[in-house]
Amino acid sequence: MSIAIRLARGGSKKRPYYRIVVADSRAPRDGRFIEKVGTYNPLLAKDSPERVKLLNERITHWLSVGAQPSDRVARFLDAAGIRERAARNNPNKGVPGEKAKERAEERETKAAEAAEAAAAAAPAPEPVAAAAEEAPASVEAQEQAPADTADLPPEEPIAAEAAAEASAGEEKPAEPIAPEAVEAAVEASAGAEATGESAPTPAEGSADGAPLEGADGESATAPAEGADDAAKA
Repeated sequence: MSIAIRLARGGSKKRPYYRIVVADSRAPRDGRFIEKVGTYNPLLAKDSPERVKLLNERITHWLSVGAQPSDRVARFLDAAGIRERAARNNPNKGVPGEKAKERAEERETKAAEAAEAAAAAAPAPEPVAAAAEEAPASVEAQEQAPADTADLPPEEPIAAEAAAEASAGEEKPAEPIAPEAVEAAVEASAGAEATGESAPTPAEGSADGAPLEGADGESATAPAEGADDAAKA
């Protein structure tokens, strides 16, 4: 018969209480046991002395006759300094099983298909990026153009020059009579008075001395201004 030192559960629901017993390894967990060698109350604090109680002498006896402690009891014995527990290493303990690996592969495949479908449905971002790059360039060109032309002198519009010339031509006054023509007319009238003939008086503003017509259609010959003074002289 193989003997084991293990835990036997007691207590109520959600309030466990364990007894450390020496029992036949073939007996039920909470069934018949040979001897009770300690207690374990997980509801107490870890630093409480009442959490784990051991009968060191009886445990040492059963270990000497070949009893094998369970993993949890071996931890208690190691902490109490009764028996050293060998370190255990199970690198495959955290490795998922075959079914879990298959499910993980299926999830990865579905995720990859969904990503490809989303990439195919989404529009290409390159034209948008190109337009975004061209927009700042055009803005910079517009900002530089006024700066380059700011140093140049302002050009007068052609339409404004033409309008100014037209208004200047309309407002230009009539040319005055030349003093030489007046003097010639005065001398001619003076010579005519001297000879007894009347000389025609040139019309105002005319350079060729055309005679003025009167009300009856006949030409009026009036002596020029200053003619009498010239004759007396």
